[in-house]
Amino acid sequence: MSAETYRDAWGIPHLRAATAGELARAQGRVTARDRAWQLEVERHRAQGTSASFLGPGALSWDRLARRARLADTARRCFAALEDKDPETAAWVREYTDGVNEGLTACDAPEFARTGLAPGRWEPWTPLAVWLATHILFAGFPAKLWREHITAHLGPDAVALFATDGPGTAGSNGWLVSGERTVTGHAIVAGDPHRFIEEPGVYQQIHLSCPEFDVVGLAVPGVPGIAHFGHTGTVAWAITNAMADYQDLYRERLRRTGAGVEALGPDGTWHRAARHTETIHVAGEDSVEVEVIETDRGPVIAGGPEGLDDGTPAALSLRYPPRVTADLGFGALLPLLRARRVADVDRALDAWAEPVNVVQAADTEGGLLHRVAGRVPVRATANRLRPVPAWEPGHEWTGWHTPPRAGLTDGVAVMANQRGPATPLGVEFAPPHRADRIAALLAGKERWSAADMPALHTDTHLASAGPLLDLVTALDGLSPGAAALRDRLLAWDRHMDADSAGAAAYAAVRGAVVRHLAAHPALAPAAVPPAYPEVLQPWLALVPRIAYALEHLLRAEDPYGIDRAEAVRAALEEVAAEPPAGTWGDTHRLAPWRALPDTSGSPEPGLSGDHDCVLCTSAVPGLTDRAARGPAARYVWDLADRRRSGWVVPHGASGVPGSPHHRDQQPLWLGGELAPVVTDFDRLTKETDD
Repeated sequence: MSAETYRDAWGIPHLRAATAGELARAQGRVTARDRAWQLEVERHRAQGTSASFLGPGALSWDRLARRARLADTARRCFAALEDKDPETAAWVREYTDGVNEGLTACDAPEFARTGLAPGRWEPWTPLAVWLATHILFAGFPAKLWREHITAHLGPDAVALFATDGPGTAGSNGWLVSGERTVTGHAIVAGDPHRFIEEPGVYQQIHLSCPEFDVVGLAVPGVPGIAHFGHTGTVAWAITNAMADYQDLYRERLRRTGAGVEALGPDGTWHRAARHTETIHVAGEDSVEVEVIETDRGPVIAGGPEGLDDGTPAALSLRYPPRVTADLGFGALLPLLRARRVADVDRALDAWAEPVNVVQAADTEGGLLHRVAGRVPVRATANRLRPVPAWEPGHEWTGWHTPPRAGLTDGVAVMANQRGPATPLGVEFAPPHRADRIAALLAGKERWSAADMPALHTDTHLASAGPLLDLVTALDGLSPGAAALRDRLLAWDRHMDADSAGAAAYAAVRGAVVRHLAAHPALAPAAVPPAYPEVLQPWLALVPRIAYALEHLLRAEDPYGIDRAEAVRAALEEVAAEPPAGTWGDTHRLAPWRALPDTSGSPEPGLSGDHDCVLCTSAVPGLTDRAARGPAARYVWDLADRRRSGWVVPHGASGVPGSPHHRDQQPLWLGGELAPVVTDFDRLTKETDD
């Protein structure tokens, strides 16, 4: 046989083939059938050509993709892979060949809507998709925010506003060893938090051949199962380590008769690579973009003439794959072949980016809790802000050894808080999610896989404390505000979709954020510098206040701001026009789609909040709608893989109208998991390819 495709009751593909190469080709084919439009969008985003059909709204991203040289970096990395790891390179080629075969028979209706035809995938395209997916993952624009807020409020403001930023992806993950489970075997569980897209950013899949048999969550457009997988004898999962591994350099550039030069740390002007590219924009004239690369890296903002507002500045980005021509794809096949924790550990030594905290367990009792990825050794200043390219001392001098950690009382919990990756990062998520998961796990001596969804869906909001403390101390309120205060203080601090108390709290919180943002002490920071639009979410004041609210409310001297009066004003404002319903009435899912949804189906209301274990992130002060949340949930049972479970926000199929387009959403909303099925006799055979 070459390859067989089976489906389970949820339309999840289960693939069986004679070799790893044939299986990769089958994975590419089935992904193209199920996710053709998604693959087309991702290919264009990776190449910086998405504005050609999405219009001017995609132009800023395309500029960044071109100027950061994502496609060129992917080509370099694939060429190096062919030289150093020809087996993996051939395996990736099989995948892209399968994608191209599958695209010839796709029936995604979006192509008819846009007049597009599927484009051809090159062997390097999966690497470009991976780069485009993760180039902003580490949040390098936060360095621009720190510089911006320091300029307006001084260096102490950096720590005051330091918290999980609006563009940072996160996750929950926990490992429960066999000594704490009912079976005596470990459980690995969690949920990655990303922008919710439709189709989803993860693809449930089962890959089986004589070399390996793995279920897990794949990234559409990338072969194998990188982040979350279970081979039957070993399982692994990741969370964002919050490491800092990308640098921004301020560049002094000048034009010469021969092109562009950049001033180096040796005091000498050096020739920079330069060319122009054309970006086609649907409905508008094409745009030329100047692509410049210095010895530090590609220039992503500004140029010899400065920024768009005339500010004399240019920024180059230095990121590991551009320096090393290694994206870490050499880890993918060894992960699939892993039988024990030691195999996962060895595979992850080849991991590059994003930098993750990995948890793994095997059926022999092996456990793993480590950081994986490449973080450069360089000056502390590089990690904090853009540094001057013309000054010495900011070069990369090697790579950090990824830290390792153990378990506490048979448990390891990671939720982007300070942990084993602390030496590698600057800002981390508040500890609320991690503390809550640890507290829940401590509440029972023995756990089963079936117990885990209760942790996934916990809605307790510990970060509400500072605001409610200020509410408690208020007096002299109007009758309506006093009644609202009493209602808030009686609330159980759970952000449940059917909770009127949660709705009232969110309304007051949003009003407090707006009052603080309007204060004259903070107003100067409301005008961001003229960096590209794609970087602006990291520079917006209201989201920064929203995510740092508990710090601002607890600080000793927050720039002369009377926090009690801000809370009083917010309470009176909301009391005058209180929310009429529950949290789920306004806290609704807001998935990203390349094209507008034409189904007319309303988006569902959600439980959870940014600092809940059920992390469904709105932007207080701007909107209650949630663009980020659990992009999948999983429970890997090492006692019996068949007792594992998983779910995604929508469904296995990316084709609108398919019965499996949104059939998992009721499970996802209700905190349930679909069973993991690995017995081919229990599956429905679809094709022999």
